[in-house]
Amino acid sequence: MSTRATGALLAICAIGLAGCGSEVSGHPVTAATRHIGAQLGSLLPADADYPANYGGGLTLPPEAAALATGDLAGAGRGAIVTPAGCAPPEQQSGPDRTAVAVANDNVARATLTVVLTRTDKPLSAWRSQLRQCKSFRVDKAGAKSTVTTTLDPSPPADAEDTLAFRRTVAPEVSLPGVAATMQTSAGQIGDVRISVAYMTFEGRKPDTEALNALFTAALAKVGRAA
Repeated sequence: MSTRATGALLAICAIGLAGCGSEVSGHPVTAATRHIGAQLGSLLPADADYPANYGGGLTLPPEAAALATGDLAGAGRGAIVTPAGCAPPEQQSGPDRTAVAVANDNVARATLTVVLTRTDKPLSAWRSQLRQCKSFRVDKAGAKSTVTTTLDPSPPADAEDTLAFRRTVAPEVSLPGVAATMQTSAGQIGDVRISVAYMTFEGRKPDTEALNALFTAALAKVGRAA
């Protein structure tokens, strides 16, 4: 793994942000049946799609992408989640299962992360879990945190379904600059789920203009391949 990729992954892991993506028991869903044939890595936004102050996205290799999605879910490998129904599923790795690109604004201490995943579940499965898991606790190797989620109105977009939410990750042992906030927009086109997360610290206001622009570009690129 390159030094740049390792640095980007460590930045995500340090944040420990969340994005549950599993089905909650008792809520049956319909499978996503329309297959998008292009490989996920080819559907990530181009550097020109990122705001100028982010300098383009760094695409993580498959192993790093798998680790990053676990940390973005707020409960990486080996974490204990309470209640257990809020735990995200183990993310399948591989170039056509998960693709992740990360871009940083070092001045604002903010990160834009694009995650594309191949799934047979509709976006409504994720929405159902988010509604039930408004707050959950995570314990990983003794490091404990509380993850809190608030659903926002779904953003208008050219997709089969969309959702948006704001999430905070509060460590049990509070340290300056560690508490994180994530504003996420997600959509689905066929069997490809697209999520874009703006991450910042200590309650700073998210750059919704940058988030919306990148989300729109990410949806458009997947849509052209549909």
